[in-house]
Amino acid sequence: MTRVHSKYRLGALAAAVWIGGAVTAFASGDTLRIGVTLEPPHLDPTAGAAAAIDEVTYANLFEGLTRINEAGEVVPGLAESWTVSDDGLTYTFALRTGVTFHDGASFEASDVVFSLDRARAEESTNAQKGLFSAIDTVAAPDPATVVVTLSRPEGGFLWNMGWGDAVIVDPASADGNMNTPIGTGPYRFVDWVKGSKIELARYEGYWGDAPAIPNVSFSIIPDSAAQVAALLAGDLDAFPNMGAPETLSQFEADPRYEVAVGTTEGETLLVMNQRRPLFQDVRVRKAISHAIDKQAIVDGAMFGFGTPIGSHFAPHNEAYVDLTGVTPYDPERAKRLLAEAGHADGLELVMKLPPPSYARRGGEIIAAQLRAVGIEVELVNVEWAQWLSDVFRGEHDFDFTIVSHTEPLDIGIYARPEYYFGYSSSTFSGIMEQVAATADPAGRKALYADAQRVLADDAANVFLFQLAKTGVVSANLKGMWRSAPIQANDVTGAYFE
Repeated sequence: MTRVHSKYRLGALAAAVWIGGAVTAFASGDTLRIGVTLEPPHLDPTAGAAAAIDEVTYANLFEGLTRINEAGEVVPGLAESWTVSDDGLTYTFALRTGVTFHDGASFEASDVVFSLDRARAEESTNAQKGLFSAIDTVAAPDPATVVVTLSRPEGGFLWNMGWGDAVIVDPASADGNMNTPIGTGPYRFVDWVKGSKIELARYEGYWGDAPAIPNVSFSIIPDSAAQVAALLAGDLDAFPNMGAPETLSQFEADPRYEVAVGTTEGETLLVMNQRRPLFQDVRVRKAISHAIDKQAIVDGAMFGFGTPIGSHFAPHNEAYVDLTGVTPYDPERAKRLLAEAGHADGLELVMKLPPPSYARRGGEIIAAQLRAVGIEVELVNVEWAQWLSDVFRGEHDFDFTIVSHTEPLDIGIYARPEYYFGYSSSTFSGIMEQVAATADPAGRKALYADAQRVLADDAANVFLFQLAKTGVVSANLKGMWRSAPIQANDVTGAYFE
């Protein structure tokens, strides 16, 4: 299951309610005040697919054996070093000593064994169980050493251990992490006022360098007008992911703020449900791809923020291949392909759209483009709970949907035939098996290029654009991430000038 990015847009009433209800209990001079669009369903990153969980907890509250930095590199986390056997099957981690959880419990190797075994267990609710699928055994020969033995080579294993889904938890407090999270990070949980704010405070017993800012308050502001109002009023220090990109122009000439535009891991897709016989015909999938003007969607729905893509891969990744030319915008070719597939008289289909503005606005543009080639599309707006039940899980009751997949390097989802869009390719799956068995960076890069080409040639989905990270940050606030190689608001290096 890949985690999905989400941005709600509510009405003006919601904006008024927020402005009256999000006053933080902290003194503003000691507090980093961050706005977020979506409230997380809970605060346990090992038990949910929502990006909003990691946006609050990753690196701030919870830590893993490794971590991903802003440059997308794997760096030490709770493991200060590691060695890998020549056959790539045994990873020996040397753990940091003197580490404690926020309730004072000591961190030891047994906690790592518990966390990894829990994540990969049959009854696990971890949204990314695939990260742990290569693990055969986890052992703790002593309190400061963990030995992980794999059943097969997994070239990305250290990267996998840096995801939010792989953070280390204490057996004694793990069951309570949804509402009262207890990790080993530099901040501890203080309070969660549902619908309003989540507050953190510096953990004085932290093993590493103490963060410069004592307190952090995440204000939950779904409405874009309220986001702008809060920033202009000086009630926030940063809004790392603004809900509507058209609002950024209001801050470009304001000396109090900097408009921070970066990249994300969010491949935004027009998804075709390949459990439907219609979409099992590659001619239909290619026709739909040729009918879509991607740049028009970036311009019209995202106000120019975003990069058209031709496969499921982030343009900033060194293994990226520009495949936007494989199925270029060509409405006449789309009509010919539909006719060849037996649909010269057109089609009537349904597109279920979740709340993000990129989906709702993009859906309107795409519906008009498809109408021009003879495909009538009924747009059905749904809330996230219904989207998860109708589209992502359950009966997969949809023809089209639009969503941005924001997990890093998640091209492997196309090797899961049970995944919600139902794509299946033995060629692609074989390439991904080779990726897993390859540790050499050059070899993995070449394989990722092959995998991208298979998806592009198959028109596995319509690959629309890479979601930009569009934020507003106070001019005196430094150390915030501009780009998001992992879905996080890592504030551990933030400071005020």
